[in-house]
Amino acid sequence: MTKYILKKIGYGLLVLWGVVTLVFAIFSINPGDPAAMLLGQRADEEAIERVRKELALDLPWGKQYALYINDVSPVSLHSTLAESRVFLDPEKYKFTQILSIGETVLVIKSPYLRRSYQSKKQVSEIIAEALPGTVALAVGAIFFALFFGILLGVVTAVHKGRFIDGFSLFTAVLGMSAPSFFSAIIISWIGGYLWSVQTTLPAIPIVLALIGLGISLFRKQRAWINSIEWLIKGALLGMALLIVNSLSVLLFDVNFLLFREVALVLPGTGLGMTGSLYDVDVFTGEYLALGNLILPMITLGIRPLAIVVQLTRNALLEELSKDYTRTARAKGLSPNAVVFKHALRNALNPVVTAISGWFASMLAGAVFVEFVFNWKGLGLQVFQSLQNDDFPVVMGSVLVIAASFVVINIFVDIIYGLLDPRVRIS
Repeated sequence: MTKYILKKIGYGLLVLWGVVTLVFAIFSINPGDPAAMLLGQRADEEAIERVRKELALDLPWGKQYALYINDVSPVSLHSTLAESRVFLDPEKYKFTQILSIGETVLVIKSPYLRRSYQSKKQVSEIIAEALPGTVALAVGAIFFALFFGILLGVVTAVHKGRFIDGFSLFTAVLGMSAPSFFSAIIISWIGGYLWSVQTTLPAIPIVLALIGLGISLFRKQRAWINSIEWLIKGALLGMALLIVNSLSVLLFDVNFLLFREVALVLPGTGLGMTGSLYDVDVFTGEYLALGNLILPMITLGIRPLAIVVQLTRNALLEELSKDYTRTARAKGLSPNAVVFKHALRNALNPVVTAISGWFASMLAGAVFVEFVFNWKGLGLQVFQSLQNDDFPVVMGSVLVIAASFVVINIFVDIIYGLLDPRVRIS
């Protein structure tokens, strides 16, 4: 097991090294002079050269790369000479000395991501301030996707081939196909603008949905899933009638639908189009505003929700076809006991696998969502830094996201190795 863990850690370090190299190469070929950008257009040549030397921009690309690797590496070599390029500056590094040979020192330290070109703050401090907002958003989106995804997956599996099955799969595929930035714009516009205070909806789909609910109760289909199915059928029928009637009026000037102008006024969401985890009140100061999390959380969770629905449905259908579930039914267990106490436990393994990877990817995918909702997190910080050519912040943020991917994948691989010894052999 120790060899297996060391191998996975080694692969992870190789991935991080590749990410560092790729990111450094991309931002090194970017046109422009960071020193001139820092000092402004009126800076003299001497001041620019001084800053270029301080940032090691006067060195060849290979030496700049070696210095950057030395800075971000947790184990690095430094010099005790103040004039050296690798001087062990206590203001930069938080370190523990391992070995000293003359003027060369081997240390263990926290990665030094350098300083922002714009604010002059250390990049690690900027990321530490922005990361909690993104983590809160990602965790909320994961819980949203898990709760509703598993619920819908169970419903579609138990009612395979029925209307609710096809409707859920259609909406899941639609949600997975929509780009994050498009979903963010639509959801912020509807939930934070159109429906913020109140909303006016046509009465016909709502009335037909209630009629569908009445039909399910009249037919004594008291299971909640049957009631939901008839509600959806009624609402969709009402929307279809409105669309066909609108086309009829437009093309033939014929209105066959009575009361099509009747609308119902419903309460709004009370949410704004933008917001962050903390708001400021002029009297009480900063306070936690969890309501602001709802719309961006839903937006970020739509795509993993669609995947969880499909994975849960397929895995549960496979488990329900196995011998042990048939035996449980033969013993007289209720359908709920067979599904939730036996089959669902085994069906959740692929869901856990998918979610472990999705959590890390959400840190990267939150860029568009945070920009649209003006959510103060790592994604918005990356976007603003790219606008300002603040490359140390962008590079540090990319490395943090890549490290999250690697750490989570290593953790999941180790768990698999503990649960299934066959994994260690491969």
